[in-house]
Amino acid sequence: MLDKISKKILAELQSDGRISNVELAARVNLSPAACLERVRKLHEAGYIMGYTAQLNPQLLDVSLLVFIEVVLDRTTPEVFDAFKHSVQLIPEVLECHMVAGGFDYLVKARVKDMAAYREFLGKTLLQKGVRETHTYAVMEEVKNTTKLPIK
Repeated sequence: MLDKISKKILAELQSDGRISNVELAARVNLSPAACLERVRKLHEAGYIMGYTAQLNPQLLDVSLLVFIEVVLDRTTPEVFDAFKHSVQLIPEVLECHMVAGGFDYLVKARVKDMAAYREFLGKTLLQKGVRETHTYAVMEEVKNTTKLPIK
């Protein structure tokens, strides 16, 4: 179980992963040494998986965000494994989730534009084992966060 201070540390780090240990310690009312030790323990326990920078997709020329429902032609362990392995190697794919329901995977990807998406779909995603896809192009990102609720 996490205590209030550990939860506060996690919340602060989600808001600013580049915060200095001294500033973090001040915000959670700990000494810098105690705070550093708490962060180390949270890391070791797996609560903190890493740190990243959030980049601007428009400035990096990958402004088209798409969600793709993927249906595989067969649902065998070999086909699932082959798809999982290949999708992990595709840089445009931000997320890929196996789901229960009317399709097998939900893929989140970013590309330059619709022409780039057509090329991505035809040359990369539509591989052996994929029976069909349904694409949803995002018109407006209403909320985009990586912050988890900490209760």
